[in-house]
Amino acid sequence: MMWQLFAGALAMLALSAIFICWPRRASAQNNQTPAQLFEERLQLLALARDAGELAEQDFSTAAAELKQQFLEQEQQAIRYQQPRHKAIFHLTLVLLTALIVGLTYSQNGHYRQLSDWEYAQQNLPAFGQRALLGEGEPMGERDMQLFSLALRTKLAKEGDDAIAWMLLGRVWMTLGMLEEAVESFERSLKLMPERTPVLISYSQALIMLGGDLNLAKAGQSVAKVLMREPENIDAISLMALIAYERGDNEQATAAWQLLADRLEQDDPRLVVVQERLNELKAAASETLVSSSAAQTAGRSVSLTLQVSNELASAHPDAVLLVFVRAAGGPAVPLAAKRLPMQAGVLNVTLTVDDAMQPGWDLNQAELIEVVARMAVSGSVERTAQDVEVVSAPLEFTATDLRLALTLEE
Repeated sequence: MMWQLFAGALAMLALSAIFICWPRRASAQNNQTPAQLFEERLQLLALARDAGELAEQDFSTAAAELKQQFLEQEQQAIRYQQPRHKAIFHLTLVLLTALIVGLTYSQNGHYRQLSDWEYAQQNLPAFGQRALLGEGEPMGERDMQLFSLALRTKLAKEGDDAIAWMLLGRVWMTLGMLEEAVESFERSLKLMPERTPVLISYSQALIMLGGDLNLAKAGQSVAKVLMREPENIDAISLMALIAYERGDNEQATAAWQLLADRLEQDDPRLVVVQERLNELKAAASETLVSSSAAQTAGRSVSLTLQVSNELASAHPDAVLLVFVRAAGGPAVPLAAKRLPMQAGVLNVTLTVDDAMQPGWDLNQAELIEVVARMAVSGSVERTAQDVEVVSAPLEFTATDLRLALTLEE
């Protein structure tokens, strides 16, 4: 590409040189020579003298002046026609033109971009090895930009390629161009919708981009991975991070605890997970202390729920609905919480802050029932596939009621 650019520049200079020289030769061939002009004007003076319009003395003076002008013009023509002077003149014009073209292109041209484009295409395999396999020096920001340029060129020339879109998305994400990264991952998922590395990277970009809608999309992508690979460490970590970003500290704590149980003791990620767990526990303690005064006046229900492994394995996409209703009263819950399906022991606390509508909370009923339901469809409407357990009627003899239930088929 660069040699074509230089060839074009040389061609333009050659054309400029032709245009500089050609008009002067043409004017010299088409106009009268100085000798012809001198003879014509001298004849006009002689006619004026013969007609009595010009005295003899005036004729002699005018003829002398005309002769002097003719001699000066002849001397100038002789100097110009000397090859050395003509060559210097034309060479000066050509060099001046070249200088103007060079300065203009150096300020406004795109030769650097063209050079980078050629370099990026030639080194695409090397960039790929450095990015995927970690071979060679770590890639800096400029290398990432060149890598993205090469990938975009490949996609433009060869059409959609799932791996190329995935790599481009990772490059965009590294450069902080999150919206472009999300778009690239979506293009890759259209071609390979079940590929785990793409789903993980797509979720990471959505979490970094933020927003409720993006977090919901990230949760769906992570769920797809966990359905096929329940032990995927990256997916469990992202599930905890999504819950943390949503402000659901209970689910985040459960997910990070699950991650901590699966990591090896010498895994460097375990230290980070433990720090997050300690941070959440400290935040929970502070929240409990700060809200103790408000909760003293209100009521709460503390439930220890045991979910069987068989039930959780049979319905991994279901959700857990835990709610309190007035015994023999309206069907609208006094308090409710929605949790992800998981096996094991869950500690759930329902307070007046978990009311579903204003003016109808735990303070409004003396006799209550606690319900734990596995909702297969995720809806609050009960279906035939749902499994639930209901406590016996409980009376608020104390501000905080505690009980345990087991949910199993």
